[in-house]
Amino acid sequence: MPEESIIVGNTVLYGAIAGECYFRGVAGERFAVRNSGAQVVVEGCGSNGCEYMTGGVAVILGKIGANFGAGMTGGMAYIHDPFGTAEDMMNLESLVTCAVTHPHWEAQLRGLVQRHADETGSLKAKQILNDWAVERLNFVQVCPKEMLIHIPHPLSDEAQAVPAE
Repeated sequence: MPEESIIVGNTVLYGAIAGECYFRGVAGERFAVRNSGAQVVVEGCGSNGCEYMTGGVAVILGKIGANFGAGMTGGMAYIHDPFGTAEDMMNLESLVTCAVTHPHWEAQLRGLVQRHADETGSLKAKQILNDWAVERLNFVQVCPKEMLIHIPHPLSDEAQAVPAE
């Protein structure tokens, strides 16, 4: 299945400053490291995904590797996590996580998943969109703690965001 195959190598989108990328498959290690402005969708990534990210948006429609979001100081990430295991793979030292319930963030996420489906024909994205009412609840929103005072809309319910100890 394309959604489970590694199709882009390590460090893809390193230092990206703008644009959009949609990958119907899995990225290697250090996906979108130092991303500072690109909007990207991929169907899984290896270790150190979104490391040192300072801006942009990353949507991961599958599994992530260890140390996700280490040093992330900006931007936003969404991880499709139907089994509730993503947080175990994150570097929560500087991150908060929550469900995607605020209309602004839900619209951003859904728009990127839709664009991914349109651009790539992704069956995984189409399945998520076909059952959006249920599947949107399977996403974890990831935001750097230091961004909370700068984002244009609050996270769904910041009282339920999970800051790391």
